[in-house]
Amino acid sequence: MTASVATIIGNAAAIEFTILIPCLDEAETIGIVVQKAMTYLSANAISGEVLVADNGSTDGSQAMARGLGARVIDVPVRGYGAALIAGIDAAHGRYIIMGDADDSYDFTALGPFVEKLRGGSDLVMGNRFKGGIAPGAMPMLHRYLGNPVLSQLGRSFFDIPVGDFHCGLRGFSSDAIRGLGLVNQGMEFASEMVVKAAMRGLVITEVPTRLSPDGRSRPPHLRTWRDGWRHLRFLLLHSPRWLFLYPGITFAIIGLVALAALGGGKLVLGPDFALGIHSLAVACFAVLIGSQLVLFSGVARRYAEIEGILPESTRYHGVLAALTLETIVPLGGIFLVGGLIGFGVAITRWVESGFGPIIGEATLRIVLISLTSIALGVQTIASGFLASVFAIRHKRIDPTG
Repeated sequence: MTASVATIIGNAAAIEFTILIPCLDEAETIGIVVQKAMTYLSANAISGEVLVADNGSTDGSQAMARGLGARVIDVPVRGYGAALIAGIDAAHGRYIIMGDADDSYDFTALGPFVEKLRGGSDLVMGNRFKGGIAPGAMPMLHRYLGNPVLSQLGRSFFDIPVGDFHCGLRGFSSDAIRGLGLVNQGMEFASEMVVKAAMRGLVITEVPTRLSPDGRSRPPHLRTWRDGWRHLRFLLLHSPRWLFLYPGITFAIIGLVALAALGGGKLVLGPDFALGIHSLAVACFAVLIGSQLVLFSGVARRYAEIEGILPESTRYHGVLAALTLETIVPLGGIFLVGGLIGFGVAITRWVESGFGPIIGEATLRIVLISLTSIALGVQTIASGFLASVFAIRHKRIDPTG
């Protein structure tokens, strides 16, 4: 069985499927995993290879995998993502099915992945919540909090119909995934693949996948809080709408409504309850925080498009294209000049009072609103310059002429 698969591997051009296994000190399970993968390829007459991307094992995992007919590449850069990126680059197959080396996934049951890939899907995700999670296969915190919450955030942020963002068993078209320019070297690589595939319009499908307890006696490489945070950070950084825009709009609306209600004086809400100058100060801060977050959203999204981190936005393309120095500076100038005029009125009143203590809230109200307008103008102008700096393209000069 192993010899026939190895013979097929000898002709790289004929390989349809690569079964890719990242590995770091998996001597307890790498043998059974490679054997299962080989069995599947032979039993289904699939021209394929088993490729182990080794991340620096010191327990003899490499020799065990080679002895069973797998091709092994050494990946010196540590990290789950680093191993998989190197493996994807080295794979000979038209399609790749990747899975962990801990024997938690059944490599003899890859039929649904093969069927979907041959049917035209670019990325086929396993879904452990639909396929079944055996007792003890997934920690309770991961099963009922980490995976569901992060998957829900991914679906909400990016409109991706995937129920299990972090399933380690998935298949994909080699060319399609290589074209995504995946770069994350840690566990967040799992989220990066799904998010970027969706952003580039790849065809994504799901199949039920059963998760079994892994066969190792040592703890897994996964670190719950560290890797969970890295996944969340990736999702937020690739969604300026949720990180900046939506919170910013919320703050700005609350602040503007309160500013409109309190700008003319106290707002009496009951016999012993009224909002006054202190509430107005809070409203001014809410406006500043909200507007800054909205500006950050636009600048971050435009930078991401320029650098190719995110694809061009079809929904906000016109707005983002307008984020230039020539359009933002005049807008900021209006806020700045208006604030300076208001502040000048407050100073005039103070001078007329003989530079004495400011009595009453009317002048303080003018000062607060004017300073808010000045700050809003300055941050708007600064954001315009920042957006323009991001847009500068440096021409490389060839020293050889």
